[in-house]
Amino acid sequence: MTDAKELIRGAVEHRETDRVPYNFMFSPPAERRLKEYYGVDDLIAALDMPMFLFGTKDKPLYADPDVYGETITDHFGVVWSTSKIDRGSPIGPPLEEADLSNYAFPDPDDPKRFIGLDEEVEGRKDRFLVAVIGDLWERAGFMRGLGELCMDVLENPRFVEELLDGIKEYVLRTLENLARYDPDGMFLSDDYGTQTGLIIAPRDWRRLVKPRLREIYDAAKRRTLVVMHHTCGNVREIIPDLIEIGLDILHPIQPETMDIFGLKKEFGKHLAFCGGIGTQHLLPQGTPSEIREAVNKTLDVMARGGGYILEPGITLQDDVPVENMVAMIEAAREYRR
Repeated sequence: MTDAKELIRGAVEHRETDRVPYNFMFSPPAERRLKEYYGVDDLIAALDMPMFLFGTKDKPLYADPDVYGETITDHFGVVWSTSKIDRGSPIGPPLEEADLSNYAFPDPDDPKRFIGLDEEVEGRKDRFLVAVIGDLWERAGFMRGLGELCMDVLENPRFVEELLDGIKEYVLRTLENLARYDPDGMFLSDDYGTQTGLIIAPRDWRRLVKPRLREIYDAAKRRTLVVMHHTCGNVREIIPDLIEIGLDILHPIQPETMDIFGLKKEFGKHLAFCGGIGTQHLLPQGTPSEIREAVNKTLDVMARGGGYILEPGITLQDDVPVENMVAMIEAAREYRR
């Protein structure tokens, strides 16, 4: 049977392997219910997931239970709400004005960011290791407020460039630090889309975001890392740009926002896809049989010729019944070409 690293490399290189790789991410409540169902403590090992994502110990994606209902201030000074069921929301941007003169970026080399990573990664070396290096445009939105940042694109573009440059340097240094753990790929999380299109005009994205994104991709490529980029929503218009600057895997291709089969037909020779199973309606509201059918149909099309890793369109939340999670997981595990 093909090993974990070879499964992911096969997808990136558009080679069909004996089984189609898959990956699942869970919110803490969903993860707890699934561990209880399977009677295990380690879902990655139990479900034989070939990919393992690791990253720095900054603001946790999900807050610890003892701070639910309070707020958390992350290392960039962004204030977040907390929730028992999801990651919370950025509610307090530190940049009230389009001005960085009194702002100090955090230290990307802070040793506290890397506590415990040696042990965490050591136990997963048989997996395809992916270093999560942060965000760029999305981080700027957290720091300024997304509405204000979009106005800055029009009224204060020089400030936007300065802000993105500061974040870019932080991300590049984070990549350099995480490269010490010998990853196979890098993962950037940077949302650009809404349900119907881009958050800002494509010309503004190409002017402000794309050049800095190219520098990050280039830094990963110099280390021979596979480049994986998470960007939610309908980003169809800039997929050719992402391919141009070196993207290997596009995540999470939400089927509610884009025709994923159309993406495969148009870009499948140049790009691998990860995602594609609907989380807005199918997984929370569908029946297990409907989910199995959707998984099989998706794999029949997306995995043809390689270039596909099955995953939900976003991290599985507490609204997905455990029987629906199991239906998706087992359909993916049982599927053969």
